[in-house]
Amino acid sequence: MHHRKPSTPKTTTTAIRLSAAITAGLAMTTITTTARATPTRPNNTPHIAIAVDTAYSHADRTHMNQTDTTFTIHEYGPTTAVTANNRATAISAGCTPNNPCRSIALSYQIVTTAGHNAHLINATNLSRSLNNHCPTCQTLSAAYQFIIATPRQLTLSHQTRTQLSTINHQINTLKTSPLPIDQITHHADELAHQIKTILDHETTHAPHTSNTNDPQTNFTPTVTMHRHIHY
Repeated sequence: MHHRKPSTPKTTTTAIRLSAAITAGLAMTTITTTARATPTRPNNTPHIAIAVDTAYSHADRTHMNQTDTTFTIHEYGPTTAVTANNRATAISAGCTPNNPCRSIALSYQIVTTAGHNAHLINATNLSRSLNNHCPTCQTLSAAYQFIIATPRQLTLSHQTRTQLSTINHQINTLKTSPLPIDQITHHADELAHQIKTILDHETTHAPHTSNTNDPQTNFTPTVTMHRHIHY
């Protein structure tokens, strides 16, 4: 008698592949313009844009030292509405006083927008840290959001992207850093201020007008930084 090997249902195989794809996507930390970033449109037609970025770290007895970082650039042209959501969440759970957990989440989001509604952005930047039955554990969540508003569409220069790539590499090195939480926070803040300086310099070269008669599209380009940190 021959026994047939049970076959894996197609739905299960699909779910496994999808899970692997999602895991791989969450692990990426290189600078990217995400799929939500709208490509160049004819005549710079205004559009709706949505940017969502999340760093999530969960430490427990099985994985006692966990760190997640994200660094994403969203470049949009003229928009009718922009929603930008950036979150960092760090959780430590169930570790013992003698073997505490350590969980760190750092999320950096850059969003550019232009035109009449450039300053009308629904921006949310939040961080959350939680020690769940883990009184001696360490957690740090830090969310940094940079909103750039310009009269005309801004495309970051090659030099600026190179500088930001260097900072992104430094952010990634914090994943394996043995430094105390307060020093990690200090370095994360320093890198955020470096980003702000780079973006400020970039916008000084951006046009202050949109070549239209609409006074609301003639303004000085701005870079607004949002910072939210929890221990």
